[in-house]
Amino acid sequence: MGGKNMTLKKWLNRAAIVALSATAMTSAAWAFQESPMLTEMVEAGSLPPVEERLPANPTVINAIEVGQYGGTWRRAYSGPGDRWGPTKLMEERVLKWAAGPDGTAELTPGYIESYSVNDNSTEFTFTLLDGLKWSDGAPVTTEDVRFWYEDVFLNPKIIGTIDPTFSPGGVPMEIEIKDERTFTAKFAQPYVYFLQILAKDSTGEPSLDRASFVFPKHYLSQFNDKYASEADLGAQLPFDQGVAEADLAAAAAKFGVASWTDLWGSKGAVKAWWANPELPVLTAWKIETPAPAENVTMVRNPYYWAVDQEGNQLPYIDRINHRLYQDPQSLALMVAQGQIDAQDRGMSQPFDFYKDNEERGDYRIVPWLGSGVWSLIPNLNTTDEVLHALYADERVRQALSVGLDRELIIELTQSGLAKPIQAAPVSGSPYYQEDLQNHWTEYDPDLADQLLDEAGLAERDAEGFRLRPDGKRFTIVVQGGDAILAKQLELIAESYSEIGIEILPRVMDRTQFDTNRTNNDFDMQYLVFDRLTYVPADPRIMMGSESYANQSYVWYSTDGASGIAPPEGSNFQKIYDLWDTASSAATLEDADAAMNELIRTFVESGYVIGVHGEGTVVNVVSNRMHNVQADLVMDDIFREVGLSRTQQYWLEQN
Repeated sequence: MGGKNMTLKKWLNRAAIVALSATAMTSAAWAFQESPMLTEMVEAGSLPPVEERLPANPTVINAIEVGQYGGTWRRAYSGPGDRWGPTKLMEERVLKWAAGPDGTAELTPGYIESYSVNDNSTEFTFTLLDGLKWSDGAPVTTEDVRFWYEDVFLNPKIIGTIDPTFSPGGVPMEIEIKDERTFTAKFAQPYVYFLQILAKDSTGEPSLDRASFVFPKHYLSQFNDKYASEADLGAQLPFDQGVAEADLAAAAAKFGVASWTDLWGSKGAVKAWWANPELPVLTAWKIETPAPAENVTMVRNPYYWAVDQEGNQLPYIDRINHRLYQDPQSLALMVAQGQIDAQDRGMSQPFDFYKDNEERGDYRIVPWLGSGVWSLIPNLNTTDEVLHALYADERVRQALSVGLDRELIIELTQSGLAKPIQAAPVSGSPYYQEDLQNHWTEYDPDLADQLLDEAGLAERDAEGFRLRPDGKRFTIVVQGGDAILAKQLELIAESYSEIGIEILPRVMDRTQFDTNRTNNDFDMQYLVFDRLTYVPADPRIMMGSESYANQSYVWYSTDGASGIAPPEGSNFQKIYDLWDTASSAATLEDADAAMNELIRTFVESGYVIGVHGEGTVVNVVSNRMHNVQADLVMDDIFREVGLSRTQQYWLEQN
């Protein structure tokens, strides 16, 4: 595997998307088995027997091979801002993408018994597993759904703006509780993409800033403004009326935070699973030693609701240890010394480095296919009026694209194992179009010079750099969120210096990197532009969210109440209108027609400058680690490593 001509030949089971209908889990008479560490707890009387912890008919995950229990999975992390790596190991959903035996991605049920869709795709009904439990043993019911919907999703103090992907046509999703286990999500118009959006965005526990269906009411209500009170902060209170702000202020003070919303954020939402071991979850592992720490550890969830094909409660591995590293060289040394059991994140060295050290480190490379495109993201919402005008000029955007020596960057940083492509759907995607992937990617510095001259940037200073219309040097500060990007940014700067543009690379902590984008505090960022497989599962990045026009996306999502209105005559509004059309279409064919036009409008506008993609993702796997499937597609849509069903990974025990 590997090479410059590699393509994403298989990644999606299209039938699993088109033929969405009622799905039921197969019932069986199980003789359940469990990890010895849990057996010890049962024998000590601190844990109920496995039969009482599992659902009546648990979800079955067919392991590549039935594994052995035990062991600690050794990984590495770069600091508190690196939560995405551990997160994607263990996310759960009502529906999720999972790898089939042939490597394709398939939409499969998670912690639900069944789901169904009505004839016009306006109602989606889900039934939770019978006997599903949180990691503390509390039952999961539709009261947890009601709590999430009424007290979190519709709470403007927690979620100020409901994302358009959950309010198509400007009308928020409604939830109807049917019984203790069954609920229905309703929309005012057809929504044929909803299940795929759920598989990307719906989390099985309150860990991320995305919409979910279930939050543990028995725990989180004590930090919610509908239930919290000074009188009894540590327990769920039985009343439903709101409480005085003074009471909430006192509750916040007890925990040393400024307001109750900060308390909520630290205990229940967004990053909480990473920092709060008390938080009940539905994932295979839960946090044991939180970040920040030299070693962040996760331990198996004794109530995890899935088994393998022989009735063994998953996961196989008892613990995951994330060891802190300071820089890319430190991580490379850990790999070479055999201190990593399975990891793709942070692998910044040339491919040959990892290949040459396989024997020394007692590991193998299990290659995956990268679907993301490393891209330069100009801030089209920048408050620098001169830079804003330059970015708005299509000639400048085209020059920034054709002025990049992509082949050199690929050769020197990717061992040649990538393609010079635009930020467009990757090969293998149902939305792939070759002309879009190659749009403005041919290296042509002469054309770049001509375009910049025509755009009014012909004048240069003594060092050969172009001068902006205001007389200042045409300088762009490019931010990167990881030290591993330093070499690529250096080469990008060299390419642009040849056409008279000064690039100043700035590598920073990922948390600061993300904050700068949210706060509209950047000229340009360098990051992987993903979600290029099944695009409708998360169209927001093409619409500017967390990307080239974050503040304009805020304007769109708030119906103009905040953010920055798109420039007159730009294609921003056309892109928004096309999503409105796609998200209300009565058929998949009509929806896809609008999506294809949206994609073409985005790519041909040149709002994002793709550099390289469809490369080999280095996944270092210890020779002790089993059930790690090769040639899977890495995309945020599929939750990256989560596609491989990490619950089935197992370690040989000495």
